[in-house]
Amino acid sequence: MAPRVGLTYRLEQKAVPYRAALQAVGLEVVNLTPEAPASLDGLSGLVLSGGSDIEPWRYGQDDIAARNPDGPRDEMELRLAAQAIELGMPLFAICRGMQLLNVLRGGKLLQHIGEAHTGVMHSVKTAAGSKLRTILGCDYQVNSRHHQAAARLGEGLIATAISEDGHVEGLELPAARGFVLGVQWHPEDLYESDAGHLRLFEAFRDAVLDWKR
Repeated sequence: MAPRVGLTYRLEQKAVPYRAALQAVGLEVVNLTPEAPASLDGLSGLVLSGGSDIEPWRYGQDDIAARNPDGPRDEMELRLAAQAIELGMPLFAICRGMQLLNVLRGGKLLQHIGEAHTGVMHSVKTAAGSKLRTILGCDYQVNSRHHQAAARLGEGLIATAISEDGHVEGLELPAARGFVLGVQWHPEDLYESDAGHLRLFEAFRDAVLDWKR
């Protein structure tokens, strides 16, 4: 039986590529949405997907540039991510998910970085000794469609990928008992044509299999 992992999202059409990527590496996907009670019971991993902005008050700021903040989703994902980290359950956080991971750990966000990371491909440099360096190598091409970014990092988090213009593109939590990795880009859109982005999902799957044992 395939290991079961939770996928958080708000809109079904946005969830489709994440679900396909996870299924491609042999994982069974359980939907976790704000509309229904969400739980980690019976799961062996958690994926936080992309989406709308996090409510700025959650990281101590007034709302100056947030787009369509989603309080119920914030509440669900912050609760589930905290539980996953406490359990040592593998956690893969993508785009909004990486920003939420940073907020969960007490970090701050830049509410608007302009449009330089909207609908483009660009290079990131990974940090030596990081999971991302092991998976992707030193420099890698990624896609972007975000207008916010991590600013001050939350407790225990380290930046493991940086864009050419200096924005944090990867986060890891080395002190966690399990796999905790966040990326600012969207590997679910690239995994079919790029082996490196597929390896991100494979690394998450391998962590899920290890945790399940």
